[in-house]
Amino acid sequence: MPELVLWDIDHTLMATGGLGRELWAQAFREVTGLTMRRQASVTGSTERVILRETAKLHELPYSEALFEEFASALGAVHLRRAGELRERGHALPGAAAVLARLQERGVPQTVVTGNVRAAAEVKVAAFGLDGYLRLEDGAYAEDGEQRPELLRAALFRTATPPGGAVFLGDTPADVAGARSAGVRVIAVATGSTSADELRAAGADVVLDGLADTGRALDAIG
Repeated sequence: MPELVLWDIDHTLMATGGLGRELWAQAFREVTGLTMRRQASVTGSTERVILRETAKLHELPYSEALFEEFASALGAVHLRRAGELRERGHALPGAAAVLARLQERGVPQTVVTGNVRAAAEVKVAAFGLDGYLRLEDGAYAEDGEQRPELLRAALFRTATPPGGAVFLGDTPADVAGARSAGVRVIAVATGSTSADELRAAGADVVLDGLADTGRALDAIG
């Protein structure tokens, strides 16, 4: 077993059932006063980058102050609509079982995600996954723009060497970030990227999902 297991959230542990974009648009409107006409690509990106690029699409200046205000609004929107998230979204098959088995084995687990922290906490709590994760040790959009920065932040917080950790994600950006940070990466083909594409990106292991608990644990261990 590794010293630390790091989890991406969206399309790795859970899915929002399409609600995520609605919540994002609501926070954008609250902060900027504009209705979001277009959103920058979200796959494998962080909220900081998505906001900057979406602001450009609306001819708005971007600043750290804008991001901080948006992060606060996005977290608050998730909290207010947590019940709707539970109704429309779901934990992915096998996610809770794998988290539980790792916890039973005493393996520390946390998240590395492009979400802002407040939104990430609502998402994992909505489906009962938060009890398995040391969220205070995780890394979030507030910690950087790209996956390598986030992974290094989580490693630093937990005093874990790169070789002692494994990261599970669903996008080529997750794979590239882990390789850059020197962390072993398991890709799950539960998002919009196929298993073949994840293999081509350089994942150490590719799984179709987490429903086969034994296979997932073997890959992690």
